[in-house]
Amino acid sequence: MRRLAAAILVPAAACAVLAGCGSSGSSSANSNASVTVSGSFDKTPTVTIPKAKASPNLVVSKPIKGSGPAVQSGKALLANVVLYKWRGTSHTLIDSTYTSGPQILPARMGLTGLTTALKGAHIGDRVVAVLPPKYGYGTNGQPQLQITGTDTVVWVIDVLQQYSPTASASGAHVSAGGGALPTVSNPAAGQAPVITVPKSAPPAKLTVTTLVKGTGPKLASGDTVVAQYVGSIWRTGKVFSSSGPSAQSPTGMPFSFQLGGGVIAGWNQGLVGVPVGSRVMLVIPPALGYGPAGGQPNAGISKTDSLVFVIDVIDSRPAHS
Repeated sequence: MRRLAAAILVPAAACAVLAGCGSSGSSSANSNASVTVSGSFDKTPTVTIPKAKASPNLVVSKPIKGSGPAVQSGKALLANVVLYKWRGTSHTLIDSTYTSGPQILPARMGLTGLTTALKGAHIGDRVVAVLPPKYGYGTNGQPQLQITGTDTVVWVIDVLQQYSPTASASGAHVSAGGGALPTVSNPAAGQAPVITVPKSAPPAKLTVTTLVKGTGPKLASGDTVVAQYVGSIWRTGKVFSSSGPSAQSPTGMPFSFQLGGGVIAGWNQGLVGVPVGSRVMLVIPPALGYGPAGGQPNAGISKTDSLVFVIDVIDSRPAHS
């Protein structure tokens, strides 16, 4: 589902004129209103899409209404999501997070139909949004998801939690690193930590250094983890990746992942047992980083590079039983 997070950020070309993106009103032939979703909140839903062509109407419903706080503008959402494409009189499941674990949805979405659907939502809501191309991926479609410019998409979103884009570790400061390891500065509010790498050789084995000690639950394999991070290359000292501000996400955005899969081995090994609210520094040897993959040339990482990550553990959710 990481590909969905990226796709949500991409504006639909057909909706460049925002005044044209809204509900089309009622229609006697509104097959989109016939989409039904059943099942319990935070469980895989049963989605029924009629064997008919989609209509041009944007349709939004809330089959489950939550009792949590209202979703605040500018906050990222943790959600479980199902996405279908509706083409002609048939439909296809594109992806689902209900088995792989929930993911972060950005505060600023490129899909105007989703922005409309989530306006006024609450934590605990199940939101169903049927988006014709005009309100979704437009005439260009979304090739990454094999969605064409004439496909309607059906989203089912269970809203689990919300986070500030600048959320950070909440525990007590215990270390800044240093010595034979990198030094990490305390950042200003809303800014990423600064990593200063020593001129000595990196350690041969994975090291885990607690910089801020949280008091929340300890992470376990299979958990969905919500985190902020910054990563640098020991050899060059350069930052190659960060959840901080970028062109796509000007205010930054927390990152979600499933511990034990989907991230490099150094994260999967180093983060187990870390309490929520902590900031940890991982120094990861190539064998537990991108070495087995031959490096990441686009990021300036060679197959022999050790990596330094500073990770703020914001929240976690246990794996579904």
